[in-house]
Amino acid sequence: MKPLIGISCCTKIFGPYLMTNHAASDYCVRAVTDVAEAIPVLLPAVGARMDIEQLLSRLDGLLLTGSRSMVSPCHYGGPAHAEGTPEDPARDATTLPLIRAALARGLPILAICRGLQELNVALGGTLHQRLADLPGRLDHSTPLVENAEIRVGKAHAVAISSTGRLRVIAGRGEIPVNSLHHQGIDRVAPGLRVEAIAPDGTIEAVHSDTDHGFALGVQWHPEFDFPTDQVSRNIFGEFGAAARVWMAAPMMQRLAAD
Repeated sequence: MKPLIGISCCTKIFGPYLMTNHAASDYCVRAVTDVAEAIPVLLPAVGARMDIEQLLSRLDGLLLTGSRSMVSPCHYGGPAHAEGTPEDPARDATTLPLIRAALARGLPILAICRGLQELNVALGGTLHQRLADLPGRLDHSTPLVENAEIRVGKAHAVAISSTGRLRVIAGRGEIPVNSLHHQGIDRVAPGLRVEAIAPDGTIEAVHSDTDHGFALGVQWHPEFDFPTDQVSRNIFGEFGAAARVWMAAPMMQRLAAD
């Protein structure tokens, strides 16, 4: 049996009739199937209409995807976004309570880009809304070029903590990463520890500092280069391994986490 991994969806309007769709990247789906060796389950952004406890009782892991949209500042007490900033209230209403409930259970979590920011906000942290506006910061946004290899290629290095979970996964103290985001962590939430930092001080990875088996957030996108990058493969491989451990846990142990 393979574990079931829930993958967060965004709401996106597309198609000939401009209908609202629930969507997740094929990169994430293939990383789950090919590297984590799990079964992907797309989770629609339906907010309070989702029975979170029933859903989590059937999942073995949670993947929080990246997105062009930003977490609404109403969830962390920030000023309103600049006009035109994409938001996804339905996704916020789904993922933030889902994260808190999943952490309470001990369910394995991998949070990518927006997912890392959601993880931080769900636990009481805050965000920088535009890193490029801060003195001394790098431009972390997506390069506006047609060449996909340049858009998702390595943009800068990150320094990895010597004692965290990511150091074990990466096997070294520094790795190159891609960079496709405007926002980033400002105040780190209680319950999270910083595991990687960019040269300009931007927080690039966090992990739960509670007795949680696997709850890793990364600001970059390991799903874009897992076929060629060993650290990216290791991230999804460890996530899949954690999901298999969860799946194999005795039922009474899992019920006790509810």
